[in-house]
Amino acid sequence: MSGVQGVQEMSVAVAFAGMKRAVDVVFRAGCPDCRANFELGASALRLAIGATSNTTFYSFTCPECGVAVRKPAGERIVELLTGGGVRTLRLHSAG
Repeated sequence: MSGVQGVQEMSVAVAFAGMKRAVDVVFRAGCPDCRANFELGASALRLAIGATSNTTFYSFTCPECGVAVRKPAGERIVELLTGGGVRTLRLHSAG
C-alpha cells in the first residue's frame, strides 16, 4: 500500500506560486558596435512584440561602450526572453 494516499496533486504553478526564482536567468549577448560579448540579466533587456516579425525586437544597452542595441527577435528568442522574465511591451498597430 502506498504512503501517499490522500495527497492531492497540484500544478507546478500552484506549488511554486509566490516563490522567487532560485537562480537569476542570464542571457549571452554581443554588441555589434564594439564587438564585446557579455551576459545580461533579464532586467537589462527589453522585448517589444509587434504585429510582424519585422516589428518584433529586443534591446539593451551595451555595458562596455554604452551604445543602445536593437536586434530582431524571432519566435524562439521571444519564447526564451519571456520565459526568462524579460519585460515585454506589446506594440499595437494603428488601425
